[in-house]
Amino acid sequence: MTANLWPAPAASGPIDARVDLPGSKSITNRVLPLAALAGAPTTIRGALRSRDTDLMAAGLRALGIGVDDSGRDWLITPAALRGPADVDCGLAGTVMRFLLAVGALADGEVRFDGDPYARNRPLRPLIEGLRQLGVRIDDSGRGTLPLVVLGTGRLAGGKTEIDSSASSQFLSALLLAAAHAESDVVITHTGTSLPSMPHIEMTVAMLRERGIAVDVDGSTWHVTPGPIAGGVVDVEPDLSNAAPFLAAALVTGGVVRVARWPRSTTQPGKALPDLLSAMGASFSFSDGDLVLRGASSIHGIEADLRDVSELVPTLAALAALADSPSVLRGIGHMRGHETDRLAALAREINNLGGDVLEAPDSLTIRPKPLHAGTFATYDDHRLATTAAVLGLAVSGIMVENVATTAKTMPDFVELWSALLP
Repeated sequence: MTANLWPAPAASGPIDARVDLPGSKSITNRVLPLAALAGAPTTIRGALRSRDTDLMAAGLRALGIGVDDSGRDWLITPAALRGPADVDCGLAGTVMRFLLAVGALADGEVRFDGDPYARNRPLRPLIEGLRQLGVRIDDSGRGTLPLVVLGTGRLAGGKTEIDSSASSQFLSALLLAAAHAESDVVITHTGTSLPSMPHIEMTVAMLRERGIAVDVDGSTWHVTPGPIAGGVVDVEPDLSNAAPFLAAALVTGGVVRVARWPRSTTQPGKALPDLLSAMGASFSFSDGDLVLRGASSIHGIEADLRDVSELVPTLAALAALADSPSVLRGIGHMRGHETDRLAALAREINNLGGDVLEAPDSLTIRPKPLHAGTFATYDDHRLATTAAVLGLAVSGIMVENVATTAKTMPDFVELWSALLP
């Protein structure tokens, strides 16, 4: 095997598999900063252990928080946040945004940096929103990493306006920090669109579960700070990481069961059964599992995916293998993810013989026969899993740096290989 290239396995027939996925990254990386700000220790059961969550844990340790992740359950012991500290964000949006806001509560300087591409990920709206609340941040005018938060150990409260059109994480970051402010915080979103609304709803729900009052009125969130409860938190399986595995059922005309699928959740991945049904699958629930069955063909779809953009790479792979064209809309904000995902998906699928037309806010995918080739991932875990889905139907796809899946799923290669007989 060529160095750093992974041969995506092709399926020889319908698969029949059950997958037990690790915990949700989105939930884990919200629980951790909330636990750090709580009034008592928190035990986290089912936390995801991945690069992104390891970076979050390391960032909290640097700020003085006790994080014991040596066992199956994690124990978080809160303490006063302090600098000086250095936070390595890697390529994790949750770390660079959530800890940037939480770092404003630290007493002392907190320096943030990350992987080279992390310096391209937008932060300016969050920086400006924090400055409106009195936080001092030295970013040399870049609006990106690297930067320094000049913390005073307190967040006074007040009103702030923020355009969170580029990332819902800006708003979630402010909500998390507001829970520990000295007085009420009122956050108003001023943009014309707000992507990934389920992630904001997840943040609000988790705040309320820990005892923080959050009132929502249109585009305004009013947070009343108070004691944040510790205790025990159970992390759901990561439903977004289920996407490529469920897609395998469609590609092969087989059956995939995902264990412990929650019937009620704020995760964006809850949209998968309906989206995949529109593409030709059927689903049911059995003994707590989601059971998804593929059919003889995959159908194209037209869908606004602004609320579930993390599912788009998998849906794009299915669209490239479908029997009719697809239009995936409302996804312009994906250009600020781990890479410019619209450009990357178009480039890499087209390099395999596909026909993907990239527009500022959408992808139009016209199915064509695909051929073998190398699929670049741009250090983006979702690009790697996209290539794996395509590889089930197209022999000879070599995936560059499949190890990047460790960002959210360190055991991806083993889990994927186990799908195939």
